[in-house]
Amino acid sequence: MTNLRLLLGSLAVLGSMSVFGQGARNIVISEVLTRNTQSIQDEYGHHEAWVELANTSFSTYNVRGMYLTTNRQVLDESLTAPQRISLMTVIPNGEDRTNLGARKFLLFHCNSDPALGKLYLSLPVDSTGSVFVALYNGNGVELIDSVTVPVLADNESYARFGNTWKKLSADEVTPGHDNLIQSNATARKIDQFKENDPHGFAMAIMAMGIVFLCLALLSVFFTIFGIVMRHIDTAKKVANTQPIKPITKTVEMTAEIGRKTSNILQEGLDKKGIDMEVYMAVIGMALRQYEDDVHDVESGIITIKPKETGWGDEYSQMTHLHDPFLPSDHNAPRIPTTPELK
Repeated sequence: MTNLRLLLGSLAVLGSMSVFGQGARNIVISEVLTRNTQSIQDEYGHHEAWVELANTSFSTYNVRGMYLTTNRQVLDESLTAPQRISLMTVIPNGEDRTNLGARKFLLFHCNSDPALGKLYLSLPVDSTGSVFVALYNGNGVELIDSVTVPVLADNESYARFGNTWKKLSADEVTPGHDNLIQSNATARKIDQFKENDPHGFAMAIMAMGIVFLCLALLSVFFTIFGIVMRHIDTAKKVANTQPIKPITKTVEMTAEIGRKTSNILQEGLDKKGIDMEVYMAVIGMALRQYEDDVHDVESGIITIKPKETGWGDEYSQMTHLHDPFLPSDHNAPRIPTTPELK
């Protein structure tokens, strides 16, 4: 049982170290300026060399306890962790800004007195030659990032662009900002928006504003549409009321009289206002029926054919019971009372 606990504890420690290492891997050296004469100055009015770190992930990571160094001897693999740490400068605790947010940047003043503040490091930076800058994890063993800065002119910086580095002139230097955003040659609006709205509040307000604006426009549209439809229904009801109907009929009759008058003026009085097209249609239908022999051929003679009915028998049966001269025997032969029709 004890061995199982030790095994689980070891796995938990290794897992936490792995997660810690993965988080540290997202911290990189973003920009270095070695000869500061007119660039940013510190809180005390001094112009010092500076090194900028960047968090490339979308989660917060605290860089306290990590190490910066400009001594190439740390690359010697034969050094122990304490020996290597003695050649480096630790990022101190007690500063909220070391809790580096997602896609954020943090600048450290070099060649400074740590007593001036938590972001002031005694890290030596040579302003006259090339400088090796390395970032180590808190264990003093794992190299996180490194760069060799070439000789720079006054106020020039050496900045990272993805996996490449290049010099930036004095007007392109970007302390505390994304190099891609502030560089004049590669400025991107979307990154500027991210920079100005790191927490997404403006984006949320903008999205909600667009949604509510659309809803308001729809509400106005359907309100106007409803008013128009109500007026149309009212107009229909008014048009169908009894006092208006005679006026409507009068207008229709006036239009018909005007049409016939126009036809009379055009075709003459003998047409009585009937359109010429009507005459043509009637004549055409008559000719068509004549060709198709639609009319019946009548001889003019009416014939009547006789047809036997049972009315004579019915009458005989009906009068048999009321004739006093007939015998009472129903089986006796009947005497017809009416002549039979031929």
